[in-house]
Parts: sequence; C-alpha cells; structure tokens
Amino acid sequence: MNAQSDPGHGHSPAAWTAVTIILIAFTIGTFAFWFDAPLLVWASAGLVVVGVIVGALMARAGYGANGPRYSPKAHL
Repeated sequence: MNAQSDPGHGHSPAAWTAVTIILIAFTIGTFAFWFDAPLLVWASAGLVVVGVIVGALMARAGYGANGPRYSPKAHL
C-alpha cells in the first residue's frame, strides 16, 4: 500500500488528542472506582464523552486524517 492510498489509521492530531483525553479519563475512572469515589467515576465518564467530542471537532476543523490542515508524515 503506498502513502497516497493510506487512510491515516488514526495518525492525525485529532485522533491523538481524542485518544489521550480518553486514556486519561479511563485512568482517573479506574482509580476512582478502586477508591470508591462514585462522583469521580461519573466525572471521568463525562471526560470520555468530552474526548470524543474534542476529536470530532478537531477532525471537522481539518485536523483529521483527511483534513486540509493535516500533513501525513513518512513512515520508516
């Protein structure tokens, strides 16, 4: 598969930002569940939703895999 037909597979700023926010939310939620802090568990669930929304907004702003503001890097 050449670089021109590669869809990006999530190697975009929008995808990286969304995944980072979601991973942080899951980490906080896991520790909150472990320490029996239900309010923080629900807050981290809300942060997961925020991560999805931020990723979608960034993709619509052109930072997605096929967006005009994203320039793919060469794979080694």
